[in-house]
Amino acid sequence: MKQHNLVRALALGLAVAFGATSASAAEGVDTDRVWVKFKKGQRANVETLLRGNGGRIHHRFDNLDSFAVSLPPKALERLRNNPNIEFIEADQPRYPLAQSVPYGIDLVQARDIWDANRDGIVDAGATTGAGIKVCIIDSGIHGGHEDFNGVNLAGGHPTGWNTDTCGHGSHVAGTIAAANNAAGVVGVSPGAVSLHIIKVFDGPNCGWSYSSTLVDAANRCAQAGAKVINMSLGGSTSSSTESAAFASLYAGGVLSIAAAGNDGNTAHSYPASYDSVISVAAVDSNKAHAVFSQKTNQVELAAPGVSVLSTVPFVSATMTVAGTGYLVDLLEGTHVDVATGALADGGRCTVANAAWAGKVVMCERGDISFADKVNNVANSGGAAAVVYNNAPGGFNGTLGGPGPAIPAVSMAQADGQSLVASQLGASATVSTVSSNQGNGYAYYDGTSMATPHVAGVAALVWSANPSWTAAQIREALAVTAEDLGTAGRDTSTGWGLVRAKAALDYLNAGGGDDGGGDTGGVEASVSGISLNTTSKGRNYTTTAQVTIVDGDGGKIGGASVTGCFSGAVTGCTTRSTNGNGRVTFTSQRYNGGSVTFCVTNVTGPVDSFNNANACRSN
Repeated sequence: MKQHNLVRALALGLAVAFGATSASAAEGVDTDRVWVKFKKGQRANVETLLRGNGGRIHHRFDNLDSFAVSLPPKALERLRNNPNIEFIEADQPRYPLAQSVPYGIDLVQARDIWDANRDGIVDAGATTGAGIKVCIIDSGIHGGHEDFNGVNLAGGHPTGWNTDTCGHGSHVAGTIAAANNAAGVVGVSPGAVSLHIIKVFDGPNCGWSYSSTLVDAANRCAQAGAKVINMSLGGSTSSSTESAAFASLYAGGVLSIAAAGNDGNTAHSYPASYDSVISVAAVDSNKAHAVFSQKTNQVELAAPGVSVLSTVPFVSATMTVAGTGYLVDLLEGTHVDVATGALADGGRCTVANAAWAGKVVMCERGDISFADKVNNVANSGGAAAVVYNNAPGGFNGTLGGPGPAIPAVSMAQADGQSLVASQLGASATVSTVSSNQGNGYAYYDGTSMATPHVAGVAALVWSANPSWTAAQIREALAVTAEDLGTAGRDTSTGWGLVRAKAALDYLNAGGGDDGGGDTGGVEASVSGISLNTTSKGRNYTTTAQVTIVDGDGGKIGGASVTGCFSGAVTGCTTRSTNGNGRVTFTSQRYNGGSVTFCVTNVTGPVDSFNNANACRSN
């Protein structure tokens, strides 16, 4: 990827492997940290009780009747049976999800909206994301990066939110909103959306956070006026309190989007697998499901998540040829130095060549190891070695140990072929001297990288009409996604590849109205509710199956339905109907007694909700 005028920062080349179940990441997690759900009116009593038992309170959520607190194990056992406490559950860790080193603006049709003629200039009057605030819950952002120059970094929390020590949050932010300028990359929104940053990860490897910290962060996003929340993070265990918090945010008009997970299996990751959150899987440039992307029945959409190029604070290596900068990455084990020489073609550098003395040698990948290529250049007296790919795209590589005393870097195929074809003999400079606060760019893989594509598309589309609801945006993204793999929704890619232009056209044409125009005044109603109660010992659970129809009795798919239990067990959840208009709600466990279930609201491809016959009791 050629970068003009100045030497641009380059790929980090670290194989970042943040995973929801990583043993190394779990070291140091506070296993005594829990959610404590207190009964109505008992907040003060429970707070006194917690502090009296040696509890250290991290957060208080009055709207959820809950504390996040660390308690000694013996105190935990005593408090579980306290009559003022409804339940206690683990405050589950939440980790950043990324795998190694990613791209996809055109794959999600972003420029079809704001640069249809592909001249590099935002089209006059185009929808750009302006007026929409996206909140990124991650490791912060390198606010001094050149590709965020002019982007509205509207604020954040806590102090230091505009710094990023591990690069994960900056990479996510670049995919959403990197500016359309002469530097580096451009985001799904060409620098037009506002960003609000909540920093929950820190340290060189990002570390971990907790479900209560995530809920606190999400609430701060909503309070800051964000319509979209990006969460490129997750954990392997659910939390009923966390689930209730995201359901409340969705009911309040906030669209939460999270990574499906990188374990390559069928396990659920949270918060992505809550019904109120859009779970995003990863595909590659050929729209094939990424092998690391988890497959679950909660996956809703797919987006580019393999070799996605975006912004990071780190500069690991640079290269200029005749004053033009090129994107390169250091080969692990390379000598740290700066070297200048005439550019030479070394073919695949399979043997030494005295003609390379003092030169920067281009070596095509293949036939022999990277270490052997670099050693052949060094043994020839070469100044530096540049190994370019023999397949499309860039790559990371290792010398398998300390290399010879010359800088050695990798380069994408297109740039390598271009230099060999047109720049041989030109002056070239290669540097492997790194910086951790520069204008860096890196290729990352992961559902973490797919997630900001969807968040960016949601914001881009929403900016065309901020009065559209979160449910309308969600439905439009699902209905217009490009179906991949198995016909219809599947566990690998959900409804399919998110498409910005298709979603915007759908909404501008009236959403779900097949004939175009407005939605036609569709009135949703409940055609039936069936309740089924099961018991296990003294614990009972009630399941409600609901069918939503229009005025003609037609089943309504893709509708967001809010259902509430009352009586012996209480709680509200928002879920989406399937293609047959059906949706299922399951209560928390309770100790017996009568239960009533009511559908309280239906939104999405409807104009209104008729609440007649919307309740059922057992």
